[in-house]
Amino acid sequence: MRIPMMAGNWKMNCDNDEAWDLASAVCDEVEDVENCQVVLCPPFTALSTVEEAIEDTDLALGAQNLYWAESGAFTGEVAAKMLLSCGCEYVIVGHSERRGRFGEAPETGELLTVFGDNDATVNKKVLAALAADLRPIVCVGETIAERQAGQTDALIRDQVKAALAHVKAQDTEDVIIAYEPVWAIGTGEVCDAKEANRVCGLIREVLGERFGQESAQEMLVLYGGSMKPDNVRGLMAEEEIDGGLVGGASLKAESFAELVRAAAEEKSES
Repeated sequence: MRIPMMAGNWKMNCDNDEAWDLASAVCDEVEDVENCQVVLCPPFTALSTVEEAIEDTDLALGAQNLYWAESGAFTGEVAAKMLLSCGCEYVIVGHSERRGRFGEAPETGELLTVFGDNDATVNKKVLAALAADLRPIVCVGETIAERQAGQTDALIRDQVKAALAHVKAQDTEDVIIAYEPVWAIGTGEVCDAKEANRVCGLIREVLGERFGQESAQEMLVLYGGSMKPDNVRGLMAEEEIDGGLVGGASLKAESFAELVRAAAEEKSES
């Protein structure tokens, strides 16, 4: 049985004081919730603070990105061993914003190239994370233009295959996939639950082709894209959706806790 997961991606929010308060509040809100894995992914500057705040709880710590080299002249980058030293167990890899793909782009043209991930770099980061015993949460998803052009399924297939190239079958238990339709991230739009489930099922199909059905059925596939308290139960009631990679709703302890409770309850009943 797959145990659901709620991962809170705080993005570029929270200084250290705010991170301490938020993490502590989440701990209080979810301390009695069972049957749901909870991961907090604050900005790099707050990793150690959050690690301290969640100490002696069942919550886990994740980072929002990493670089694939162990060290070197890569100004501004962060290596896997640095994340481990902060207590990280998870790392988000290939988030659409890191790929320069936004539901509502804050910048245009060349300014977007500051976000430089592509299928090749995502794969290198996945392999680096696994080699360091970090569990990658690997993001895939289409833009609204790609969806309207009927490219969703082909693009998702290609992204999953590219991200997991050279990954060994024995490592699949440490890999989580997050389907995040780009057009639903930070826009308030949410993918219809049935359609989100269909695409998550497609992802599991690709995983089965790559690693075998037994491994695919054990791997977590999350949904990310404006998941919030008023739509979470509909999403979590779907068979192929194992949890959420949550942005805005993870920045308030009460709303994030509602998602955690919904995930635990819906999957306990299924």
